[in-house]
Amino acid sequence: MSIHRFWIEIVMVGTGVACALALLIATLGAVAGAAGTALGQQQSKAPTAATVRTYEGMVTCSRCGARHSAELNRTAADCARICVHAGAQFALVDGEKMHLLEGDLSLLKKIAGQRARITGSVTGNTIRVSSVATGT
Repeated sequence: MSIHRFWIEIVMVGTGVACALALLIATLGAVAGAAGTALGQQQSKAPTAATVRTYEGMVTCSRCGARHSAELNRTAADCARICVHAGAQFALVDGEKMHLLEGDLSLLKKIAGQRARITGSVTGNTIRVSSVATGT
């Protein structure tokens, strides 16, 4: 009879340990969930940096900017398209300022190397293009 009692005690101790671990994990999960919710609320209250503005300048690439190499014997449009194909981004250059452009690549390829008026949402140094007008 003492052998049966020994196994019952082992099962009871194992059950107690399992319940204690389950309670600990549930508590940690609840604390982590509450912290994540509080963080999400703080981030959603932060003011958004994106504003819609209109910029004018030369559509080029982020690699060359306004200074395409004359030694390559290419137009500014061809140079910008080649650089973007090689990993650069389209950019709008106005004087010494350069803004990266995000948007429809086929539209940006058409206006590469031209002066344009770009309207879009600005976040940091990047313009998310919503409309384009050339010949400005």
